[in-house]
Amino acid sequence: MLAILGYTVEQIRDPFGIIAGTRYEFVINLEIAEEDELYSENGVSVRAVVKEADGEVSVVTYDVMETTTHRILEFDLEDDEEEELAAFCKEHLPEE
Repeated sequence: MLAILGYTVEQIRDPFGIIAGTRYEFVINLEIAEEDELYSENGVSVRAVVKEADGEVSVVTYDVMETTTHRILEFDLEDDEEEELAAFCKEHLPEE
């Protein structure tokens, strides 16, 4: 289960209208236990690009990274964590 400390979300602008739907970038700060292999003294965040089109919301891509350095960590979320991430992003899309 993802322990979320906070997040930011911004709409990614597409001035030329090349991409169908609306894209958002989420940066979600996670609380990770020291015993966890994912733990970092610099904190751990997930940067996710989310697409909303025709009422459907999906995670296009995500990176697990150190919060303070933005260094990409070579970890993938578990399947259930990916589902939780997608649900969190869908629930926290900004109002237009």
